[in-house]
Amino acid sequence: MEQSKKRRLNFGMAGVIWALAWPTMLEQLMQTAVQYIDTAMVGSLGTQATAAVGATTTLNWLVGSTISAVGVGFLAFIAKALGAGEKDSAKRAASQAVLSVLAVGIVVTVITVGLSGQIPKWMQVDEGIRDLAGQYFLILYLPMLFRTASTIFGTVLRAAGDTKSPMKIGVVVNLVNVVLNFLLIYPTRELTVFSFTFTMWGADLGVIGAAVASAIAYIVGGILITIVLWRHPSVSPKGQSLKPDMKIIKPCLRVAMPNMLQRFGTSLGYVAFASMINALGDVSTAAHTIANTVESAFYIPGYGMQTAAATLAGNAYGANDEKRLKELARMFFPIEIALMIFSGAALFFAAPALVSIFSDSEEVIRLGTTVLRMVAVSEPFFGFSIIMEGMMQGVGETKRPFVYNIVGMWLVRIVGTFICTSFFDLGLVAAWACMIAHNLFLFVLFLICYAKGRWNPFRKVREA
Repeated sequence: MEQSKKRRLNFGMAGVIWALAWPTMLEQLMQTAVQYIDTAMVGSLGTQATAAVGATTTLNWLVGSTISAVGVGFLAFIAKALGAGEKDSAKRAASQAVLSVLAVGIVVTVITVGLSGQIPKWMQVDEGIRDLAGQYFLILYLPMLFRTASTIFGTVLRAAGDTKSPMKIGVVVNLVNVVLNFLLIYPTRELTVFSFTFTMWGADLGVIGAAVASAIAYIVGGILITIVLWRHPSVSPKGQSLKPDMKIIKPCLRVAMPNMLQRFGTSLGYVAFASMINALGDVSTAAHTIANTVESAFYIPGYGMQTAAATLAGNAYGANDEKRLKELARMFFPIEIALMIFSGAALFFAAPALVSIFSDSEEVIRLGTTVLRMVAVSEPFFGFSIIMEGMMQGVGETKRPFVYNIVGMWLVRIVGTFICTSFFDLGLVAAWACMIAHNLFLFVLFLICYAKGRWNPFRKVREA
């Protein structure tokens, strides 16, 4: 009888996990599909165009992940408040999220736009494409306020268990981006569809057209997600004060700051990593850019489940339910690892075909395939780290992940890559081997953290 009840409870919890995870997975799948299309469209313009777009990709991660960290603070606070039945606190937190969007969005816009001309130089981008890379970066960051709204408001909605609205908005944003890419990148040309030939207008803006398309899509997304948040029954900031509320801001910052420093530090590591790869030449830069684009699709199951893990862990913590928190962990890990084994195997076998979508250069295809097959083997281990980190974010424990990620990034990946590329001239394959070593290092640290119960906030309360 007890076993039957437990099975029903587990099936019910699995249903909740899936209900939260699949919209996020679909949203990320759509984003990745558009990233594929963007890269393929720009790739058709040549290796230099691909390199110009990809040269500042890691800096985009730096800015985007730092802003995401602000959202993590609100996620932990709102998920815990709703788990405890404190809807008023959740709505007040949403109003502070609006304030954060305005402050962060304006500051980041000023900094990125002001530095857009210098960034390609710092990234060691080839002189022949520096101006183009700088123009692409500038246009991409002009609508930073809208991008900030999409990131932080999307996290607020997910913390309230609404993963479908960000997904739907993501679909609209991606469609806008693809259509505008089609119109702005290419010149006016003759197209044939089902034996019917017609003239299709095109702006012939190339890489700049891709940047403008993305910028307009960001604006659309920011406006739509703001409207959805304003109308949401659980976390609408409507009627709430926009004055700074330190009772909310302080606990959010306690969670957000370590996560922000982690993301900033690791993303800065990605910038240093990419800078070393850019110095290897156009072929390595193009292969690295394409491999990163291809690889991102195969992390979708992991990061989709991470969102669900963070939200449900926060709810369990808010409800003071340690048993449910532990049961969630026991359910998430096998599901996640199974998904990542499947996605890793798919990446390993599909790598040559996927890389060839974005480039017709045999050298780029061969190099991209090699590094993708290397990283495919490490995906199940990285999947464990993703879930463990998600659950720790949900309960507000962000200090340990900060230490783990900074040490792994700088001591394993960056130092290793610097030694391999500068002293032994081993190239892109060695750089990706250092990246894989970084992922395995994180797996070991998070596994020890889980085994010793250091992630569990209830254990800390008992010890205190």
